[in-house]
Amino acid sequence: MAWSRSHWQHLEEAVGAKVARARSEAEAWRCVVRASRHVLRSFSSSFFLVTRFLPPGKRAEVEVIYAAVRYPDEVVDTFPMPVREQTAILDRWEKSYLEALKAEGVRARAGEGISWILAGFAEVVARRRIPPVHYLAFLNAMRRDARPEPFATTERLIEDYVYGSAVVVGYFLTHVYGNGPHSSLEEALICARELGIALQFTNFARDVFDDFLRGRQYLPLELLEAEGLNAADCLRPENDAALRRTVRALAAKAEMGYEYARRNLGAFAPDSRTAIGACIEVYQELNRRFLRGDAPVRMRVSLSAAEKFRVLPPDKYWRVPLAYAGFL
Repeated sequence: MAWSRSHWQHLEEAVGAKVARARSEAEAWRCVVRASRHVLRSFSSSFFLVTRFLPPGKRAEVEVIYAAVRYPDEVVDTFPMPVREQTAILDRWEKSYLEALKAEGVRARAGEGISWILAGFAEVVARRRIPPVHYLAFLNAMRRDARPEPFATTERLIEDYVYGSAVVVGYFLTHVYGNGPHSSLEEALICARELGIALQFTNFARDVFDDFLRGRQYLPLELLEAEGLNAADCLRPENDAALRRTVRALAAKAEMGYEYARRNLGAFAPDSRTAIGACIEVYQELNRRFLRGDAPVRMRVSLSAAEKFRVLPPDKYWRVPLAYAGFL
């Protein structure tokens, strides 16, 4: 799924106008949430589905967070423009984010010309006391996507890229999810870090070929070298078997993160655990395709709707048709 730049601009204008006409702060917030839900449902069927298991208030904030990370990611992934223009958009976006933090209320931010996405996201940051620096780390990771370089080791991949691209997103969500009654927020954040790394590793595994076409190499060089490969020729057809083994090694590291998150699910607030648990189940099932070593490396692997359904909590099945009908 990808939207053109003009599609994003049209959405910006349409939603911005609605927010500007809103008669109350509550109405403005509902406009932002509806638009954010549209973004989430359009780009990630899996995450859209698992977030339906959250309470409505938390679900709305998670949808707004998703829109705030989706747009910058699309700038560097799909906007057909030179790198300098992509980074200029990100620079302006960061400046607008910092301005949004200074204002109070969605309508006030929109009235200052700030995007509805950032107007809503800044509201979540304020409500949940999310450290503002986390989003700056995310934008820095997007800048790195615009000027990709290989990573020598798994540790460098995590510290130099995954921290900004996935871990801090997990931190955003954890501030919304909340910690359990017998756990601290710090314990929940540690769990979120492990899960965020696992999710990102699984996405690297499924996007090897697409990333290569964008000039990106997220498989650590140490894992490639262990199979006698290098970044220049790893996607040659004769190297597919060795590449699958490399992907399997990355998936094995992701598996450890999923298991850690599963064992420590109690670190999160009770009303968030079903959604987080469903996320673990869906993405771990996908990850295990790479662990088995039979997933193709030249196409993006996804779970079917039936496969996702099978790993969801049985007592929540009734939510699935309601979600796709637009009632949740």
